[in-house]
Amino acid sequence: MMQCSECEHFKRGSDGRALFKCDPFANIMEPECLVKWQLLRTTELSQKMNRMVAGYEATLEIYKRMQPLQEKMFRHMEHEIDDIEEGDAWKLGGEEDDDEDEEKGAY
Repeated sequence: MMQCSECEHFKRGSDGRALFKCDPFANIMEPECLVKWQLLRTTELSQKMNRMVAGYEATLEIYKRMQPLQEKMFRHMEHEIDDIEEGDAWKLGGEEDDDEDEEKGAY
């Protein structure tokens, strides 16, 4: 079995990382190369998934920290809306009075 470092499709980057130029559909040298390529691909995908999970967990943590502030803001907004509705109630007159007037006029 040939080692990857001996293969013509293997290069070592300037930072020391291994760079593979193999294509499983075109230039696999030995059957074991395909197994190694699959292992590398699986490792790469698991690293991406770990980063995605870490990002999701960080987002959840931010939402947990924001939850009390959001609840306080919603209570404040509800209070403001109630105050505005209460202040505008005189413009509408009493809704009960309107119903009584409509009943009287109907007869």
